Amino acid sequence: MTERLLQFIWQFQYFNKGQLTTTTGETIQIIFPGNFNTDQGPDFSNAKIKIETTTLAGTIELHLKASGWKKHNHHYDKNYNNVILHVVWENDKPTTGLPVLELKERVSKILLQQYEELMNSQGFIPCEKSISTVRPIILQSWKERLLAERLIRKSKIIDEYLAKNNHHWEEAFWWLLARNFGMKINADAFEELARSIPIKILAKHKNQIHQLEALLFGQTGLLNGKFIEEYPKMLQREYKFLKTKYGLTPIHQPVFFLRMRPGNFPTVRLAQLAMLINESSHLFSKIKEAGSVDKIKKWFEVSANDYWHYHYSFDKPSPFKKKNPGTTMINNIIINSIAPVLFTFGHYHDEQQYKNKALIWLEEVKAENNSITKGFEKLGIENINARDSQALIELKNEYCKQKRCLDCAVGNAILKF
Repeated sequence: MTERLLQFIWQFQYFNKGQLTTTTGETIQIIFPGNFNTDQGPDFSNAKIKIETTTLAGTIELHLKASGWKKHNHHYDKNYNNVILHVVWENDKPTTGLPVLELKERVSKILLQQYEELMNSQGFIPCEKSISTVRPIILQSWKERLLAERLIRKSKIIDEYLAKNNHHWEEAFWWLLARNFGMKINADAFEELARSIPIKILAKHKNQIHQLEALLFGQTGLLNGKFIEEYPKMLQREYKFLKTKYGLTPIHQPVFFLRMRPGNFPTVRLAQLAMLINESSHLFSKIKEAGSVDKIKKWFEVSANDYWHYHYSFDKPSPFKKKNPGTTMINNIIINSIAPVLFTFGHYHDEQQYKNKALIWLEEVKAENNSITKGFEKLGIENINARDSQALIELKNEYCKQKRCLDCAVGNAILKF
């Protein structure tokens, strides 16, 4: 038994249970078990009970053992003056002077067994054997909640960006976008790169693709060393001049090539990022006003500079292949950069239209295909679009991995049977 399970049992199992008996023989009826309280003080507030013929309203405190009341010094805390019932799993040492309700012998053994099975499960998710029994409407509404939670969590990162750049939305978007282009392995390095070059400097050179590449490659240390080909030598000269002119400091994070497909090499992604800057201006402002996700996709269908059609790395020629971001990468940008920053903008300015647009665009983007979404699909869970996949990723990472079944609508539905 855990405190969280005890709270769950009280919250969902003891509503409208009829007459019960306290440890001192008083007849008690639970009219309303109260609202779970996450702040300091008793576990449940706004509760209502009836003891014999007297109706009481106030708070309810839960402990695994009755002795927990004095152990936690509640008898000295004025926040507990309004407690009308002490609910315990085991009445080991009643010392409160309050009516005490012991639950140990009143709880379904089936519920406890189901909870134990969830906690001991070694499967893909704890409830993989029983998730199919949950009504679709419960699962669908929970996925909507999970998506909102995921977007709100991501918005906190953007809030941190805004706090550091004097609420410059275009710059915050540039930081997030650069991080996205770095993929998972180079995300931190690409974000540090974006922070190291103010957006106003990039704007001054946006029409000069070679200067943009020089800035991006130079700041990441990819122009260090001696080169054979003329192109990287020219970028070296450009960067040396720009670095001195703007007093730039190269980033400390290294960029990695290992265990990566050539198309995802940081050199290729930086070249594409440079071309995106070259071909766009005030990108976030344009995104805010965009009427469709298809228009967004066209803006990101950029092709890297000609040199990169024959290279994946400096001084290493390769057969011709256009270096476009590709559909999967563009969808990834919409999911992980555009939708979150648009949602955050709407939340920050209390403008629902932007939040709605972010949600609609996620619905119009193809679902992500990874080990998490494949795992849920094997269990018969729908993964139709990015709204679904983002919700399922949030479910797996924030609830299933941590076995927060009692905080999950699916877990609640299973345990409440």
